[in-house]
Amino acid sequence: MNQKLKRAAAAAAALALAFAAWSRLKDRDFRYAGTVEATEVSLSPRLSSTIAKVAVREGDAVQAGQVLVELACEDVRLAADIAQREFKRSEQLYKEGAAPFEAFDRDRNRRDDTALKLSWCRVESPLAGTVLARLHEPGELVAPGTKLLTLADLAGVYAYVFVPQGELHRLKPGAEVQAFLPEAGREARRGRIAFIRPQAEFTPKNVQTREERTRLVYGVKVELDNADGALKPGMPVEVLLPL
Repeated sequence: MNQKLKRAAAAAAALALAFAAWSRLKDRDFRYAGTVEATEVSLSPRLSSTIAKVAVREGDAVQAGQVLVELACEDVRLAADIAQREFKRSEQLYKEGAAPFEAFDRDRNRRDDTALKLSWCRVESPLAGTVLARLHEPGELVAPGTKLLTLADLAGVYAYVFVPQGELHRLKPGAEVQAFLPEAGREARRGRIAFIRPQAEFTPKNVQTREERTRLVYGVKVELDNADGALKPGMPVEVLLPL
């Protein structure tokens, strides 16, 4: 009888310990700090020219393929016009048998080359997003590589949080999470784990405490719902990971 009582007491104790551990885990707040980021691109001309028009201002929404900057390109336009006329002439002579194919092909390639350069005089947006910076104005002379505009896709913002190895087993790509702006209190917005870096690293230096910076962690990319546009690049954010 004593053995039965001992076994029952041991089982009850184990159950109590398990419940206590579960309670501590349940009450623990698996929040990790990160910074809101967005995919940014800088637009530059592919040839030297004077800016004729900048069609957008900072804060404007743009669509993929929208013309944002137009260059004057006087020399390019003149060359394209001449090349087009010479091609038309060569084409007619070739059809009449009065010019060799080589001459026709040369003028056709020249026409295509100048037409391509003429298309570079219109700088288009590669994505749907928002203008973050307008760096030059009409009348300025710019060269290839000069940054004209900076754009960002603010609908697809994300944050990296850094998680210790012991907690990685709870995480997988596609899992839903919650994110909080510190100034917004308990108001949560949805997020999704997009990627877990396969290699450990030391906690980034922008983490505040020295103790935290010396830990090996894994970067977890969390895509955040930003339909209302409230999240801006550089904002601090806290991500609550699933238990």
